[in-house]
Amino acid sequence: MKKRPFLMALIVLGAIFLFFLLLVGIISSMTGTSTSLSIGEKIGVVEVRGAITASEEVTLRLVQLREDNSIKAVVLRVDSPGGGVGPSQEIYTEVQKLAQVKPVVVSMGSVAASGGYYIAIPAHQIVANPGTITGSIGVIMEFTNFQELLQKIGLKSQVVKSGEHKDIGSPVRPMTPDDRQILQSLIDDVHSQFVSAVAQGRDLPLDQAKVLADGRIYTGRQALDAGLVDRLGNMQDAIDLAAELANIDGKPRVVYPRESKPKILNYLVEETFNSLRQGLQEQSLGGMQFIWEGLN
Repeated sequence: MKKRPFLMALIVLGAIFLFFLLLVGIISSMTGTSTSLSIGEKIGVVEVRGAITASEEVTLRLVQLREDNSIKAVVLRVDSPGGGVGPSQEIYTEVQKLAQVKPVVVSMGSVAASGGYYIAIPAHQIVANPGTITGSIGVIMEFTNFQELLQKIGLKSQVVKSGEHKDIGSPVRPMTPDDRQILQSLIDDVHSQFVSAVAQGRDLPLDQAKVLADGRIYTGRQALDAGLVDRLGNMQDAIDLAAELANIDGKPRVVYPRESKPKILNYLVEETFNSLRQGLQEQSLGGMQFIWEGLN
């Protein structure tokens, strides 16, 4: 039989290529990352669900989608009452960076309030359901005083501090007028940052943004009338809008974040730790938060 070296070479190269694809798929499934080898124009999805207590996972996903040339637009799905000021602002910054290079559309779920609304502001378009709870544009700090309880059980706190206000917000002493003034100044400063972001992102006069930012909540339909969102619709409407803004012909491929698959023991330990951490954070003393407390 006459040998066909060219054909054999093609078969070998094809086998190597298939092996490479299989290897990439296995590595991707093990690491929980998505590959960029699939063909076609794609829309990436980022999900923010529950209280915003950390930003690392979401910001990493936003950076990956920004740097992936096969992703033509991004839909940010928000179902959150908000959370910490720092994590909310970090996510906001990455959404802002992403929106400078690709179309970003926000899809609001049941709740996208306070910090959940804050992270949506830089998007090109915000889509809310008619009954979505949003708004709650404001900042809150809560302190619990245990002084009387400690006295009843015979416990007394002894504090040594470097300055008058070092133990500001302490649960074992009353809040002084000076304490309250200092804390109020913090709230006012962070609130002004929130209001400025709303005015800039929604193209509203600053005075109008201030009127809307008194902490009240809005339905999606009320938010549309107030200029806080752009249109009413669901997740699929947001995807269609993102495809339109990215000039994608035909039906786009939608890339969702891959769910990690931890071992059962690690999963139980991690879930227990996360629940404990979230509970402590929600009950933490003195932390400023962009959060709507209607779900607590």
